[in-house]
Amino acid sequence: MNKERAVYSKPVLEFATVAREYCVFLENTERYSKIDFLTVASRMLPLLYVKASLLPSLKQILDEPPMTVVDEYIYESIRRGVRRRLTRHDEYLETFKEDQQRSIEPVPANISEDLADIYQDMRDFCEAFSIGVEDIMNDALVRVSDNFRNYWGQRLCNALRAIHNALYSGDDLSDEKAAEDDENITNQTNSDFDDDNL
Repeated sequence: MNKERAVYSKPVLEFATVAREYCVFLENTERYSKIDFLTVASRMLPLLYVKASLLPSLKQILDEPPMTVVDEYIYESIRRGVRRRLTRHDEYLETFKEDQQRSIEPVPANISEDLADIYQDMRDFCEAFSIGVEDIMNDALVRVSDNFRNYWGQRLCNALRAIHNALYSGDDLSDEKAAEDDENITNQTNSDFDDDNL
């Protein structure tokens, strides 16, 4: 398949649509209750995974790497928004890390960090893709596909497992019960962010 047809193919346009919806979703976390956020995420993440797995295999055309728009401030804003929404359900224990495969000790991980990592790739892809220049669109597809296979596809699966657990564990997911946790998480997150920038 030549790259002109590939960038406008049905799998690519469907992926671009879901990627854009994912970005809008994470940019508006404050509009959702915790249970609604988890429910939407539990449905959107598998769809994003399927659409990414169907992308065509292309080769990079341009010498320079594709553009990036997500800086540390945007990334941190997304991560903090998700963390505030999930409160105590943000952290989970992860064992599927390459350096942990022989260890019996799981390591702490965060849904908010996983989703922000995915967001970074989706937003960069969407911005490059929206330019409408076929070579740039092609290279944005190459990068997002490579990153899916090598990085964020696994992060998506990890986050989905934790989201499923939160949704179906029987925990009270009402925002009223989480209000105190929400305040504590917000204060801790603000402190963490300030410390990182000293």
